[in-house]
Amino acid sequence: MKIVRRIGVPPHERSCTSGQTCPDIFELKDGNFAVIGTDQTSALDAELPSDARRADYERIVVVSRETLIRAKADIPDK
Repeated sequence: MKIVRRIGVPPHERSCTSGQTCPDIFELKDGNFAVIGTDQTSALDAELPSDARRADYERIVVVSRETLIRAKADIPDK
């Protein structure tokens, strides 16, 4: 796997200067996306809708609203 580019703006442009809690989104060479966020699996697992499934190796990751909104323009339509 290889990161091709950041999706959205760098963390410092979202007031993340402490080096902590700096969510980020990256596009990978294969077209998938990687997300840096807070692991909230234990808090949200029971909240998943009945038709949602999570494999043992998957985690529920939370990113801030600002991170996703500021990445919106960089997310391809296809």
